[in-house]
Amino acid sequence: MPAKTSTPSPAKTDVLIAGGGYVGMVTAVAIKASAPHLTVTVVDGAPLDAWKKDPRASSIAAAAARMLKQLGCWQKIEPQAQPITDMIITDSRTSDPVRPVFLTFEGDVEEGEPFGYMVENHILNTSLHSRAHELGIHFIGETSVLSFDNQANAVSISLSDGQQFSAKLLIAADGARSKLRDMAGIKTVNWDYGQSGIVCNVKHEKPHHGRAIEHFLPAGPFAILPLTNNRSSLVWTERTEDADRLIKEDDFIFEAELEQRFGHHLGAITVETPRRAFPLGLTLVREYVKPRFALVGDAAHRIHPIAGQGMNLGFRDAAAIAEVIIETDRLGLDIGSFAALERYQAWRRFDTVQMGVTTDILTRLFSNDSTALRTLRTVGLGLVDRMTPLKQYFIKQAAGLTKDKPRLLNGEAI
Repeated sequence: MPAKTSTPSPAKTDVLIAGGGYVGMVTAVAIKASAPHLTVTVVDGAPLDAWKKDPRASSIAAAAARMLKQLGCWQKIEPQAQPITDMIITDSRTSDPVRPVFLTFEGDVEEGEPFGYMVENHILNTSLHSRAHELGIHFIGETSVLSFDNQANAVSISLSDGQQFSAKLLIAADGARSKLRDMAGIKTVNWDYGQSGIVCNVKHEKPHHGRAIEHFLPAGPFAILPLTNNRSSLVWTERTEDADRLIKEDDFIFEAELEQRFGHHLGAITVETPRRAFPLGLTLVREYVKPRFALVGDAAHRIHPIAGQGMNLGFRDAAAIAEVIIETDRLGLDIGSFAALERYQAWRRFDTVQMGVTTDILTRLFSNDSTALRTLRTVGLGLVDRMTPLKQYFIKQAAGLTKDKPRLLNGEAI
């Protein structure tokens, strides 16, 4: 008789996170740093060390920086982070010889604390991976979740490399095109703006002094965001067909088009990193959770970059689900139960919908060349600029310092 072969028992972990981007990693770190006894596994389908080569940069709000500091990550990031000291907003056409400033934001949210920072993604990712390693988080690269099955007391998870896991909770942080979201049967509301965001970093002759600039142009916003060492990160919104054309153009034509929008206030500019274009749209999920399953980051929401809040929304998700998990565990309850996860869903749903609606309105209001709307925008921006309490409110919102926020976003331990 042929020898019997036994199926190996699945490896056990308390939490398995699918997706090793910055939201997935900060979620893992937030859980493990607050509850060292919980086992946390991160599975990522990207090529090994791809996170070290990400040329993009991200805006980190003051609240997110507080969280990273509390988690022991900010100390390695801060020396290479560029504080945003002020921001100016203009509304003009590409051909306008002068771009009058209609709105300015400046000042600290607290003494010595700017309302935001710009950080290159490879720096952020390196710090998160280093901290995860220190905490003993199990990281599995170049593989992904193939399937999962909810059971009474655990979720059974199959990986693409053949490994099997049994977890109390599966968290999907696998991006805007989340396959796990589809597997879970969670439906979404989607809207395509017909726009793409061109991103790249540039070097310039003159210092920016920490100033961020957002030009509202007919095709969409053109944001110049300060980086260290006389460099800036660009988020350039164009109609999708124009963005595709610009990405394919040679360097001379691309830089000529870029200079027309960038201007000459920082001297000569040189493109430093490969230019990329990403389709822009609005995606909101109808549900954040299922039994033993939760969404975080872009898997739960995709918004327009007009307000620079995409990554910060993901960090709010991470802080919220970590707090729910830790408090549930301290009560001796099941961290994957639907009753526990419903609290996370209720906590995050309103904030996400509010931000999605806000960015959608701003996109429709500013991505056009209507004379009537241009007049309305000019008057509206001018009024806001003269109302200090309203400006302070907007700064607090941009900094992520809203009411009822998770403790980590206030720099407090869970």
